Amino acid sequence: MEKLEEARKIFSKDLYATKLSGAIIEEVGDNFAKCSMPLTENHKNAYGAVMGGAIYTLADFAFAVASNFEKDKATVSLVGQATFIAASKGNTLFAEAKLLKDGNRNCFYEVKVTDDTAKIIATVSFTGAHIMTFKP
Repeated sequence: MEKLEEARKIFSKDLYATKLSGAIIEEVGDNFAKCSMPLTENHKNAYGAVMGGAIYTLADFAFAVASNFEKDKATVSLVGQATFIAASKGNTLFAEAKLLKDGNRNCFYEVKVTDDTAKIIATVSFTGAHIMTFKP
């Protein structure tokens, strides 16, 4: 639980994801993060479905947490490829980011987005770049 609170404190500075979109870090692990986003009317498009940008924001936030928490290198996304699979009928989205491969300069993550009805909503592949070394 200590790591989870630390991650939440660090990434609370990601105001677009946390304050505007409502993203919450649910779990953190080695090269892994699970985040959620309770859905409101603000997340919907003109047709009443969850906006693709909201889904992508949650996936990007999960990638950011998984690729940066407890790391000695800062990582940013170079490429994010989203495949939207289904419209959500649920009240909450979840994004689980998992490392596929980590190298000296780049890393590759897969993020699976589901909702609270267990439906797969999207998958997002990220290529990240390690841009600098953290100095304590």
